[in-house]
Amino acid sequence: MTNSVSSKTQNKYNIAAFFSGVGGIELGFEQTNKFRVVYANEFDKYARETYSLNYPDTKLDARDIHIVPADEVVDQDGNDNIDIVVGGFPCQAFSIAGYRKGFEDDRGDLFFELLRIIEAKKPKAIFVENVKNMVSHDHGNTFKVIREALTENNYFIKWKVLNGKDYGNIPQNRERIYIVGFDNKETYDLFEFPEEIELTTSLRDIIDFGDKKDELYYYREGKQRFFDELKLTMTSQDTVYQWRRQYVRENKNGVVPTLTANMGTGGHNVPLILTDSGEIRKLTPKETFNVQGYPKSFKIPENVSNGQLYKQAGNSVVVPVIKRIATNISKALDESNGKSQLNRDGKIAIIYTKMNGQFEGQSYVKEFVDSYEQAVSTIDSYEDSLSILSDEEYLKLVKKKGTLEFYSIN
Repeated sequence: MTNSVSSKTQNKYNIAAFFSGVGGIELGFEQTNKFRVVYANEFDKYARETYSLNYPDTKLDARDIHIVPADEVVDQDGNDNIDIVVGGFPCQAFSIAGYRKGFEDDRGDLFFELLRIIEAKKPKAIFVENVKNMVSHDHGNTFKVIREALTENNYFIKWKVLNGKDYGNIPQNRERIYIVGFDNKETYDLFEFPEEIELTTSLRDIIDFGDKKDELYYYREGKQRFFDELKLTMTSQDTVYQWRRQYVRENKNGVVPTLTANMGTGGHNVPLILTDSGEIRKLTPKETFNVQGYPKSFKIPENVSNGQLYKQAGNSVVVPVIKRIATNISKALDESNGKSQLNRDGKIAIIYTKMNGQFEGQSYVKEFVDSYEQAVSTIDSYEDSLSILSDEEYLKLVKKKGTLEFYSIN
């Protein structure tokens, strides 16, 4: 990533990135050749080492987002011309691994810090990535809060859960929710998520089954207490295995299981393979980045521990999925002449929402009015005859499969 040439000269959209990790989201966007990163923020010092090694020219802010003033989110020349804000805020607060604490977790408020930046910068587009479980957390209330916060700031949003193996041609079973928003309805109407594609990338394209690796990656008799069970179960090179505390799990769909931040620590959830020589070993840190779709040229710092590198890969994104979404975002921005609608305001928001089950949908404020009564009257005048759902009705219905289309009043 580089920020040495002006976006006007290159006709690229300027990105401000938060919770950057090692730069996976930014990389996917920049691979389209339609975006450039002018500002990135990452608090973890080990992730910053990997980021800076690969993208030495990118402006990388090391501060906690809580103390970053919005007026300091600018390009390298100090210009306030941010076209898109992107971020995969830490997902532990919304994941099973984080014990489903949601907004009660200290990390849950990081979304609102990202929202603070969005409100101040008023970008043309926003891109948010998170774990699939965020949608169902707290019976659907967590995602409802996020959805309404974005729409009430006048962003027209679409979201969808995509799996890396189905949308990124990467053999990893990794489901994530992606939220894309625009500052006007015309651009929003032009944007669609990418279609599913065939998985042609094989395990051998991203994992080295042949060459000898450092001894520390191998599982040996007498070295791991569960080695005998591994030896008995791990008989195929067409799949990837895991030791799951008490048993061996074979991923029978022939792809790598979802990478986690804690792989490589304590022998839990580490992807394991049977090598060409019949030995059992875990993936190397480099291979875990391959599993996320990073290019082979991606560099691994020598002075960062394997535990930290596994964490970085596990916390990252499937880069080809990001690239495909970013390509569609750029097309929508390029083709639209829509004017920003961020200046709309009013006391009461009439929010339109359409959901295809929990994991795909779209939402925006149709218009603002002055009172709840006026909102009801206005909705009654619409030709679509959609229902008005209360918060309680929404939370009851959101668990059901099928299409749900409605208005809400906030």
